[in-house]
Amino acid sequence: MAKLRLAPLILYEDDNYIVINKPPCVASLADRTASGPHIFQLAKDYYPQAQVGHRLDKETSGAMALAKHPAAYKALCKQFETRQVTKVYHAVLEGNHRFHQQQVKAPIAITPKHLAKIDPRNGKQATTIFTTLQNFSGYTLVSCQPITGRMHQIRVHATTLQAPIVGDTQYGGHLLYLSTLKQHYRLKRHAEEQPLLPRLALHAHYLEFISLQGKKIAVQALYPKDFTTLVKQLTRYAHVTSPTAPPHICSRTSKVG
Repeated sequence: MAKLRLAPLILYEDDNYIVINKPPCVASLADRTASGPHIFQLAKDYYPQAQVGHRLDKETSGAMALAKHPAAYKALCKQFETRQVTKVYHAVLEGNHRFHQQQVKAPIAITPKHLAKIDPRNGKQATTIFTTLQNFSGYTLVSCQPITGRMHQIRVHATTLQAPIVGDTQYGGHLLYLSTLKQHYRLKRHAEEQPLLPRLALHAHYLEFISLQGKKIAVQALYPKDFTTLVKQLTRYAHVTSPTAPPHICSRTSKVG
């Protein structure tokens, strides 16, 4: 296996910032529970002063911003704190859902086991907007725009819609196998079936922020191979039922607390 390097992952670079397409199952920072490369170390190897501007969950792929020096890092952090950064994720959810700009407003708290939970009393306010991109039989491809940036926000907010993310076993999701989609599926003798996606189906598709010169930096990250395979198999075997939901469907706000 080739050594993972930052350069092939770069989608955008200038004198102040780098935006990469983070591979799935690579940690943003050093992972206490596992060895292996992480984005922060790859960034340091590429540019010694580099800092990780924000984090993506280890299993999550997609657009991630790095700062090349302290002033750029400080400016980017301020944009995240003041909610000036636009982030759009794509996810495959369990169930058939037709969301149109559906807002979930539900306070989130972190448990001692470092999981997120809805907590109206002690949680911090959090908002996510969900929009259907494609319906399949039993599954839905959606865009998710987190307005706030709480830990595991999209994942726990999806559960409030009775729509856990495929593969997100920590928050009620299940791994998806081809045998579930394909009729008369037969596995080779003595073989063990592997899931179509061995992780949660969440990808950071789009990232937009402002450069130090005041210009917009907007980057779109293509799906990695495993996410592409999942969508292709759903398209082929899960009987596509309809395109993007029409504007009048599920145009509402869900509040918890």
